[in-house]
Amino acid sequence: MNLRRQPIVQAAVVLVAAYVLFEYVIGYGLPLVGVSSAPVPQTVILQYMAIVIVGVLVYFSADEARWKSFMQPVRDTLTLPDRRVPRGLLMVAIPVMAGWMTYQNVRLSFGAPATLRSIHPAPPGEITFRGEPITLTGLENPLRSSGSMEEHIALGRSIYTVNCVPCHGDRMDGEGHFAPAFNPVPADFTSGGVLPQLTESFVFWRIVKGGPGLPTEGTPWDSAMPAWENILEQHEIWATIIYLYEQTGFSPRTWHEAEGEAH
Repeated sequence: MNLRRQPIVQAAVVLVAAYVLFEYVIGYGLPLVGVSSAPVPQTVILQYMAIVIVGVLVYFSADEARWKSFMQPVRDTLTLPDRRVPRGLLMVAIPVMAGWMTYQNVRLSFGAPATLRSIHPAPPGEITFRGEPITLTGLENPLRSSGSMEEHIALGRSIYTVNCVPCHGDRMDGEGHFAPAFNPVPADFTSGGVLPQLTESFVFWRIVKGGPGLPTEGTPWDSAMPAWENILEQHEIWATIIYLYEQTGFSPRTWHEAEGEAH
């Protein structure tokens, strides 16, 4: 049998040539002649390949004799006794390939996102804490004007040690023993680009709502920060914030500074 005249072989050649064309020629241009192009997204390549597959099937099924010749190797492989070995190999290879493609599509990616991501997205004007509305705009830490500061710091230290050290580290540098497993990594509170740039109400919002409460501009990377409103009370979160600033030596950004920059 002349393999070059076999329709199923011809179809395979067309599909391989189409993939090479879409992936390496159209996607990256022709470097040898000085033509370049931005990479084509995989979703677009899949759409193009689907169109080619449909076109190939339509072509070979348009003629009955051609379609019969196209399907003959398939029928032989599925029915003839002497094709048991390739039939068995296909029964193993096809599920393995399907599983591998599924895994590639669902596995987590640690590559940089294609779109811009805001590290400190703008907070909402109002949030809810267990259903209770809280206005963030102009909100100050209520514990700074009531009670004993020493007691607030002691409470915040206890809460941070129990709940925050595994990710943010005992030195607050974002290098806890769980940190290497996360992308993005936990915040480094010792950095001058974090706490000094944020109002306490912003920090309160991020602790309360965690990663699930991030707005659109804070994605597509998923923060592993849990929503602590389900675990801590409001005064415990405010005490932890006081401890963060006291321990790092930073002063929180004030609403007067924020309003001045806005104008």
